[in-house]
Amino acid sequence: MLRAWAHGRRELFDDPDADATTVVASLRDIARANRFFGGSAAALSRLEEFFGAVPAGTALTLLDVGTGDGGIPRAAQRRAASLGLRLTLIGVERHGAAARLAAQGGALAPLVADASLLPLRAGSVDLVLCSQLLHHFRGRVLVAAIAELARVARLGVVVADLRPSAVAALGFWLAAFPLHFHPVTRHDGFVSVLRGFTPAALEDACREAGVRAAVRTHPGFRVTAAWATCQQGGRA
Repeated sequence: MLRAWAHGRRELFDDPDADATTVVASLRDIARANRFFGGSAAALSRLEEFFGAVPAGTALTLLDVGTGDGGIPRAAQRRAASLGLRLTLIGVERHGAAARLAAQGGALAPLVADASLLPLRAGSVDLVLCSQLLHHFRGRVLVAAIAELARVARLGVVVADLRPSAVAALGFWLAAFPLHFHPVTRHDGFVSVLRGFTPAALEDACREAGVRAAVRTHPGFRVTAAWATCQQGGRA
């Protein structure tokens, strides 16, 4: 019942013309939530699998689709550096205000684009990350977005998202008050958890997009999917 209700609700980031000030406030809240509630850890754990498969000294590009404030790719860059890798970052956002926020921290080139139609050549980046974005999509749009992630990645893709849970949704709602999250973040976070993916649903969506993903669950009601692409292509 609650999940059906959530799928009928609209979130701030479902609107490409959302108010810029609210977008920035919400993205800053989401970045904090990722640090506190496992979003960053889940995404980084899967990226590290790819980092461990290449020799020290390798230069890689990471495209983060739905990058928010850019916090997760920057953390990935630091982790890569600790392993002797050089990671160049590109962050994709549909909202111009979000792209500008991501660029503020430096080290990340922002790109305003839609996840289901990325303006990049096939195999033009090494790794692609998509964290907490795909639960906004359903049906053919979801499948098209996953196929785009696979198309532009030369080595591999990591998708990180939420697992649906009424308990987790309520917990986020309550935690948002002492954390002083924006009311929009509080609403959208509650809805997002309910709109998340079961492991089976995420695996099925990847299969429909033509990829065989290794799906895992993580603390904090997180789910990830990762797969190698091993394409040959030019860099972005």
